[in-house]
Amino acid sequence: LNIQSENESKDKTTISVYNNLSLDSSLECLRGIGAKTAEKLSSLGLVTVKDLFLYYPRDYIDYTSLSRINSLNPGETSTIVATVRRCNAFKSPKNPNLSILDLQLYDITGRIKVTRFFAGRRFSNFAYLKSQARLYPVGSTLAVSGLVKAGPYGKIFQDPLIEVLDNPYSPIKSKYIGRLLPIYSLVEGLRIDQFRQIFEYIIPLHEQFKDPLSSTRLKELSLPIKSEALLEIHKPTNQDKLRLARRRIVFDEFLFLQLALLRKRLEFRRIKSPLITVSSDRNDLVGRFISLLPFTLTSAQKRVLAEIESDLSKTEPMSRLVQGDVGSGKTVIALAALLNAVQAGWQGAFMAPTEVLANQHYLTLCKLLPQLFVSVELLTGSTKQSSRNIILENLANGSLKILVGTHALLEDPVTFSRLGLVVVDEQHRFGVKQRNRLLCKGLQPHLLTMTATPIPRTLALSLHGDLDVSQIDELPPGRTPVKTKLLPSSERNQAYELIRDQVSNGQRAYIVLPLIEESEKLDLRSAVEVFSQLSSEVFSDFSVGLLHGRMNSFDKKNVINDFLSGRIQILVSTTVIEVGVDVPEATVMLIDHADRFGLAQLHQLRGRVGRGLKTSHCILINDSNKLSSREKLEILVNSSNGFEIAETDLKLRGPGQVLGIRQSGLPDFALASLVDDGDILELAHEEAQRILSSDPKLKKSPLLRQMLDEYVLSAFSETHLN
Repeated sequence: LNIQSENESKDKTTISVYNNLSLDSSLECLRGIGAKTAEKLSSLGLVTVKDLFLYYPRDYIDYTSLSRINSLNPGETSTIVATVRRCNAFKSPKNPNLSILDLQLYDITGRIKVTRFFAGRRFSNFAYLKSQARLYPVGSTLAVSGLVKAGPYGKIFQDPLIEVLDNPYSPIKSKYIGRLLPIYSLVEGLRIDQFRQIFEYIIPLHEQFKDPLSSTRLKELSLPIKSEALLEIHKPTNQDKLRLARRRIVFDEFLFLQLALLRKRLEFRRIKSPLITVSSDRNDLVGRFISLLPFTLTSAQKRVLAEIESDLSKTEPMSRLVQGDVGSGKTVIALAALLNAVQAGWQGAFMAPTEVLANQHYLTLCKLLPQLFVSVELLTGSTKQSSRNIILENLANGSLKILVGTHALLEDPVTFSRLGLVVVDEQHRFGVKQRNRLLCKGLQPHLLTMTATPIPRTLALSLHGDLDVSQIDELPPGRTPVKTKLLPSSERNQAYELIRDQVSNGQRAYIVLPLIEESEKLDLRSAVEVFSQLSSEVFSDFSVGLLHGRMNSFDKKNVINDFLSGRIQILVSTTVIEVGVDVPEATVMLIDHADRFGLAQLHQLRGRVGRGLKTSHCILINDSNKLSSREKLEILVNSSNGFEIAETDLKLRGPGQVLGIRQSGLPDFALASLVDDGDILELAHEEAQRILSSDPKLKKSPLLRQMLDEYVLSAFSETHLN
């Protein structure tokens, strides 16, 4: 396709205007932008010329594919060069304000119909229709670009772009036909052609963008310079150059994120931390603790514990994330780390996001620590004032060695004597400022965070570039995979029969629902409704309990204790039991409206069963008719690997829904995708490490340092860097 290159030379007046503009110039300085247009642009966050350059297209229409008529496919965007066989312009017989232009075109391979519509009275008069027909005389050559559709009598173009050519070999002068056409997200009242014209005014200013990386380094990374990438992203020459331009911009987004996280990590490690000498004598607290366990540590647990103990013995503070699937034994490793701190004369804090989980950790510690003569207490929002006073006093004088709790640990009255190690469980549920507030209660204590929601490497690099990551990628021996089955709502009775059979044999069952109470907006069964039905009708001969987030702490604790002891045999609950409830006798997990949950959350819920020696079952009730919902749930049926499930969940829902962008502190990306651009993220991570290893304060790269400071200021709020 012969496309004539556009003449970039401007008249003297225009050149003079460009000479007076910079990237910081207000958009109101541009020709054609008045107060109203400027206001609409401002609503998109576009105030300066630089803002406009950094507002990337959301998609492209590809008009570069030149095709013959017989090779056109409905649903594809194509360009043809063809001859007019017939032209007809007329009023719509159904709508007097609608005019229609019909063109019959042909080339050596076939014929095609082209239709254009003109709505409005001014387009419906006879003179206008005649003028339109004269534009496309029989025998003239046209270039046509648009979406090919299937019509009743064959393929058609509907409202395409059209240009009249002098002959079949003439160059195409149009800015759009035969080109890659950018599409932008706009607000009402701002036309796409108007927006593209604004870009035509500022395109020459792309050369003002300075590049923080040297041309030599860019060549080694196979990346274009920044100014060329910005030109190509808005005015692409072809698909190959567009791909390279996007790669460069995505690389920059990831590079600045990695530089920010790694620089923060370097600053963090300059501070001296509590020296926790790890004893090689396995008759110490840790050795005796491990000997008390009714099982042997897996090789993965031993490896991760060694990594933690290596960190603790250094003068720089540990900052490590332990990832592990449900039931992989993360808590045991956290307790061993806390005992290392106690052995060295320090105190430990163990923070969990819910009272249910905090209480579960406390009960686990209470089974083991008294035999080691290590004091442990629980502090939550429901702790009585009299008990709270004693706990705070013992914590301040140093006699209390380990404090387990919820957000209550963050309160000002909580003062440690010698805080050496902070453990944060399900860390993604806490804001970073909350985590840092607990760290500030000691003289730069070590930090160990844990999650049972495995995060794929690409997400871990982005979220935790300031943390070392350990993975417990092995389950303890003897743990059999939970048998998972997908049932439609109409076959719910099968699940009830399984529950009846299991409970009759001394086991227990969970029934989980997404709602507490019935909703008028959502046609979903609620926990309260199902509890009432099951306790009075279906399972009236068994003891059925109810647990949900609106219950007070005392009632929650009683329900969980009753379920643990067997006084409650069937527990109807919301996702409050997602983490922290450990009942080995529970062998059935029924999840109602399973299509309403994310894969990772379903995997967490499934992890509440299969914790004993008996075969366990997870029944997923799917009420949705959507094929996508069934396909999603079948992934869980066919896999028990939390890392595989997390990877799939990331692809299906994206990082924003999996973790919550704001919750995690991850900044918004303009073009980068954590799902699709993992290779670029790895490249940016390696480059950030290379840059900071030789120049940690970026003294040799003042422009890069300035741009990084600006990035941190604009991209982060409640994040890792606060």
